[in-house]
Amino acid sequence: MKHTNPQKKWIGLLITISIIALVFIVFRENVLNLLAQLNLQSLKDNYSELQIYFRDHPVQLSLLYALTYVTVTALSLPGAVILTLAGGAIFGLVLGTILVSFCSTIGATAAFLITRYFFRNSVRARFGDKLKTINEGIKKDGAFYLLTLRLVPIFPFFAINVLMALTPIKTLTFYLVSQLGMLLGTIIFVNAGTQLATLNSTGDILSVNLIISLFVLGLFPIVAKIASDLMNRRRIYAKWSKPKHFDYNLIVIGGGAAGLVSSYVGAAVNARVALIEKHKMGGCLLYTSDAADE
Repeated sequence: MKHTNPQKKWIGLLITISIIALVFIVFRENVLNLLAQLNLQSLKDNYSELQIYFRDHPVQLSLLYALTYVTVTALSLPGAVILTLAGGAIFGLVLGTILVSFCSTIGATAAFLITRYFFRNSVRARFGDKLKTINEGIKKDGAFYLLTLRLVPIFPFFAINVLMALTPIKTLTFYLVSQLGMLLGTIIFVNAGTQLATLNSTGDILSVNLIISLFVLGLFPIVAKIASDLMNRRRIYAKWSKPKHFDYNLIVIGGGAAGLVSSYVGAAVNARVALIEKHKMGGCLLYTSDAADE
């Protein structure tokens, strides 16, 4: 069993506390007000003031926004969707996409690390039934599985963050795949934020057709991996031609108890059987009985 390095746990805790402390010490009043108003109506009501503030203090508001976004996503607090819309409304499509993309990925990775080093047992106890499926997916498809989860919007991102922390996936892989997988959804929501006046609810952003399109897109990594496996298999066997006929119906490797019985059954039904054994016949049962007799 792999043990967690205590030094890494303390470093991770120190970094997390430092980020949160920096947010609340430097921008305490602004952050508290912002967190208290994380709803669509409040964003629409304060839209003009936020634009004016950004025009007068672009660096300060960008930093405040980034620190708030990272904090909200790292602690899995509600409000990430509204913050994403705010990114488009305040900063525009290009700058908003850049800020949201990096802040959401950094926050998701922080949540991933916090869970991995501090809340592993509690999360396992709560989501243990879902963990088996995810572990099997990671083992089979690796980063492609995480990319699929990121591309399909029906899976809550905070749940993906904490559940992935219990798998063997590497932190760098998690970060890079999350950065790529969340980019399309980020662009969609940030772009919706640029049209803030036309939104009445967050449900206006994801139509049925858009959800279906994203779901199909989410299947792309799996389809790509299957295609890649087929191409690799063809390349491996390309140097050998397929025989026109086979000399044997059954080939048994190992002349142990199971191998002998399998060969006998095959021969009994008139199959051409080849039994391959590099040493003595009989297997462990025969030799164990011989040793007991001696």
